[in-house]
Amino acid sequence: MSHARRRYGLVFLLLLGVEIVIALFVHDRFVRPYLGDVLVVWVVYAFARTLFPTGFPWLPAGVTLFAVLVEVGQAFGLVDRLGLGHIRFFRILLGSVFDWADVLCYLIGGGLILLAEGIVRAHKCR
Repeated sequence: MSHARRRYGLVFLLLLGVEIVIALFVHDRFVRPYLGDVLVVWVVYAFARTLFPTGFPWLPAGVTLFAVLVEVGQAFGLVDRLGLGHIRFFRILLGSVFDWADVLCYLIGGGLILLAEGIVRAHKCR
């Protein structure tokens, strides 16, 4: 297993742990509804980078688009259409209420990934 794959795997597990703590224990008006949605894009991105450790230029946009599509799926009752609405885990994972603020948070998360990747690339070029 490559060093990059292990590093992204560790980041994935760490961020997933943070998301789980937020979901279970944080019931506020900022961290859970907004910061959690920004971070979820990072969780998915870190997971994708464990599969593709060298990355692809379109990967941050692809992960962000995936998050937005899941949110749009909420507007159409995706979890119920898949027959999973009665299972609490899937109702939490896929969500059930569309919110434009969530879409904005996903876009911010994706933008921060692009910024972070740009900083890392610039640092490596020195």
